[in-house]
Amino acid sequence: MRILVADDETEMTDVLEALLSREHYAVDIVHDGQDALDYGLTGNYDCLVLDIMMPKLDGFALVEKLRTISDVPVIFLTARGEENDRVLGLSLGGDDYLVK
Repeated sequence: MRILVADDETEMTDVLEALLSREHYAVDIVHDGQDALDYGLTGNYDCLVLDIMMPKLDGFALVEKLRTISDVPVIFLTARGEENDRVLGLSLGGDDYLVK
């Protein structure tokens, strides 16, 4: 299983990569929303783990664009824990929403 992790915080991506790799997932890392969209559209991923607050393209806009052509599962992993953010993330097509 191949997972794309997109977060602008290097410490967070390092931890996620280590944990997911330990569970035998192949992990690719990007640090901005545009790269995440470009990689995500390749169809080479079984799941995307996305932060919301990223440079170039935020996670909400990314999922909105991604959903026009892909149904790859998306998990938001973000510091934004307000209820309206959760509702928005899920209504745009996120499959789960976890707060850091």
